[in-house]
Amino acid sequence: MNIIYNDTKKDLPVEQLHHLFYSADWTSTETSQEDPNILKNFNIPFINSTLVISAWENERLIGAVRVLSDKFIRSVIYDLVVDPKYRNMGIAKELVSQCIKHFPNSEWLVQTEKHISAFYERIGFNIYSDVVLTIPSIYQRGE
Repeated sequence: MNIIYNDTKKDLPVEQLHHLFYSADWTSTETSQEDPNILKNFNIPFINSTLVISAWENERLIGAVRVLSDKFIRSVIYDLVVDPKYRNMGIAKELVSQCIKHFPNSEWLVQTEKHISAFYERIGFNIYSDVVLTIPSIYQRGE
């Protein structure tokens, strides 16, 4: 298996990106059928991110991560996703590693679900004990 990592392409193919999120159970086809703008604009968060690292096998998108960063003090990982068929092969770890190499002196943050936090702890993240506040997006509120 020859996996290629790309750190120059932010405009990931919408259909492949949506399929990647769908196969990982992060989105549903129902959501994109209810609001066609979701599928049409599915890659906008990636395009507008500071950094995007994607993993490819041939022409197939098999993993991706995006980062918002000031490139100096703080960097935040969003949407680390790997196709379930390619999990446990070190792809997610490599995606994060490549992110950190871009801004090695930055503080790194990630918000994740409790059952996934062990992955991040194994690669060097510590549990953040301060308060995190949120105003959910329109898609999280279900409006």
